[in-house]
Amino acid sequence: MKNKIKELREKTGLTQEQLGELVGTSRQAINAIETEKFEPSIWLAYDISQVFGCTIEEVFMFEESTKKSRAERSRRDNNGNTSTSL
Repeated sequence: MKNKIKELREKTGLTQEQLGELVGTSRQAINAIETEKFEPSIWLAYDISQVFGCTIEEVFMFEESTKKSRAERSRRDNNGNTSTSL
């Protein structure tokens, strides 16, 4: 998921550590979100957007990912076939 956290953070003069403190997470977590290595929970995404006075959609761009979702991967069996049972 793409995001504008770094842009917004730098615009407001916050460090990753300061943003992390404001939303109750670590600098490392903020870095992982900024670099798209980690996707935040909806609650963390909301808290981050509130720090910047934005909506979640203004901070995070929900585009179709080239990576397969965990849910989709879990529906595949060992042969790569999609499971039809739920």
